[in-house]
Amino acid sequence: MHHRGGHVWGVKALLGCCPARRAAVLSRRTGWRNRQTVRGKPTDGTWTRHRGRPRVTSPRSPTAHRRPSGAARPAPPLRGGRVAETQHASTRKIPKKLYEQELLRLQAELVEVQEWVKATGQRIVVVFEGRDAAGKGGAIKRIGEYLNPRVARTVALPMPTERQRTQWYFQRYIEQLPAAGEIVLFDRSWYNRAGVEHVMGYCTPNEYQLFLRQCPAFEKMLVEDGILLRKYWFSVSDEEQEKRFQSRIHDPMRSWKFSPNDLLTRDRWVDFSRSKDTMFVHTDLPETPWYVVEAELKRNARLDMIAHLLSTLPYVEQPRPVIELLPRPPAQDYQRPPRELFRQVPDHSAAVMAAAEDDKG
Repeated sequence: MHHRGGHVWGVKALLGCCPARRAAVLSRRTGWRNRQTVRGKPTDGTWTRHRGRPRVTSPRSPTAHRRPSGAARPAPPLRGGRVAETQHASTRKIPKKLYEQELLRLQAELVEVQEWVKATGQRIVVVFEGRDAAGKGGAIKRIGEYLNPRVARTVALPMPTERQRTQWYFQRYIEQLPAAGEIVLFDRSWYNRAGVEHVMGYCTPNEYQLFLRQCPAFEKMLVEDGILLRKYWFSVSDEEQEKRFQSRIHDPMRSWKFSPNDLLTRDRWVDFSRSKDTMFVHTDLPETPWYVVEAELKRNARLDMIAHLLSTLPYVEQPRPVIELLPRPPAQDYQRPPRELFRQVPDHSAAVMAAAEDDKG
């Protein structure tokens, strides 16, 4: 059973069904129809969204992301979750200068989102998932670069402790959810159970099945409580992942990113593909959809993801208070103690400049 991009679903329960049954199950769970089964007309076997909304493309105008009113823009449908991870939407890498200009513009809009969140008490959760070395951390870094860390924070939880293993699986993630006026970026999330824990045997089959049943209800509760939940999957091919792994292990500044677990997951690409497909079947719902970022090109992926995130948030520009700096009052009855009484940090910059001048000479 194929869909856009020729990708094959790896869900055993569905593969054992007749084609009509498979189409009915996937249509009910994910909102996608196989054109081959729609109205009995034989077509190319691709998939089409029947509960979806108009696709939102990245705006071109500098103010396209601004919200003229408080009405939310409809979120675009899932795009890449059903596209083979070896297929990329674009092979043209955006020039660095143009990338930096557009990134700065988008980051300015993220600051506007931050002010809107603070003023209105909104709560935003953004989930970043995907393959190792797919670019999740790089996107998170650019999002938070100009944001107030007291408003926007990144959550990257380590392995659970022995005590946490005895708790309800979602409990340690609930502790990290935002309060009013906060943005939380999850660098991997509760979906660890649907991916690495399941594939590597870190959870039991019963725990895995329980997660697939409970996760949609858990996320619906977050949305019903007013949290703006956005879920992004960074999709990268095995060839590109291999290039990035090789780059990491030969770069002393980034070799720490490569863990022994990466070697294990590297050899189980297909198993992770199957688990990803199953995850989408169960958790890509109209209330909490997945959005897939084609991450073969890092710069493009960052712009795509940030622009899309902005397009799904109903933020409006907040009035900024006019700040006027009055003349400083004179320092009266104060004399600074001599510098010699304090431990001074050595002037390393002067030493570097002196060494550079010596090299030139």
